Amino acid sequence: MVVHVSMCLHMSVVVNKTTIGICLTVVISSLTVALVANHRGNTASQAPVAQAPVKAQPQLKPAPSTPIAEKKAELGDDETWRPEWDAVIEKSLTPELLSSQVAWDVGPFCPKFNHLPEADKRAFWAYFFQALSGAEAGLKATANVRHTEPEVAVKDSVSHRMVRSEGLLQLTYEDAKRYGCEFDWDNDKALAEHDPDKSILNPENNLRCGVKILHIQLVEHRKPLLSRTSYWSTLRPGWPEYRVFLKQMANTPAVCGRFHAPAKQLPATKDSVAMETKPSTVIAH
Repeated sequence: MVVHVSMCLHMSVVVNKTTIGICLTVVISSLTVALVANHRGNTASQAPVAQAPVKAQPQLKPAPSTPIAEKKAELGDDETWRPEWDAVIEKSLTPELLSSQVAWDVGPFCPKFNHLPEADKRAFWAYFFQALSGAEAGLKATANVRHTEPEVAVKDSVSHRMVRSEGLLQLTYEDAKRYGCEFDWDNDKALAEHDPDKSILNPENNLRCGVKILHIQLVEHRKPLLSRTSYWSTLRPGWPEYRVFLKQMANTPAVCGRFHAPAKQLPATKDSVAMETKPSTVIAH
């Protein structure tokens, strides 16, 4: 812009008035172009920035207390189920676990599952995992058990020691490899067995892992909820622990409809027991 003005002033001295008029026209034209470009630049810079869509958070509902949780409350036992764990489970559920695909499996415990709003379906699963934890670990987040039964007394391929079932859902370090769970043996091996800082004893890690395992059993492998090849012995009809689980399912959410205990199952056969271990090699990745 400055170059144009300097040229015109110089030329005005040596040329006639007509030439001066032409130079002024050039300067004005240049100013007009610059102003238009500047306006366009400002307009572009002031344009609203597109916002990324915010993912809707699922509606959550608290689940009822299981019989064991009620008993612990009466006794003043602090090692019990915490309401915030309902939310951990409800947020971890996959779309398939909320679909009609699992309605038949949960039918004995929640007959109306297929017709419930999504929030009530989430609350049912929160109750289910609370009942499972009650049967497996007595609702103790730091529960740690080494089984001696031949069918489960095997070596953990991650920790390289005899398998221990740990946490609210009695899981193992092998599950980090098999199901992508957030367990860190390298960090945990230096901690005491019942140290709550262990990744496998972290309630959120443990419960999210349990949801993954159940998804694989029901959705990917299309096995029933109650199966003699379930990961958890408490979900294996005919096993003693199964009866414990059934008792904990007595307080399912009222919207589920009347609870009907599944028909009595025949005892597990010798062959079926021999092929089942915990964790089950049948549903492992």
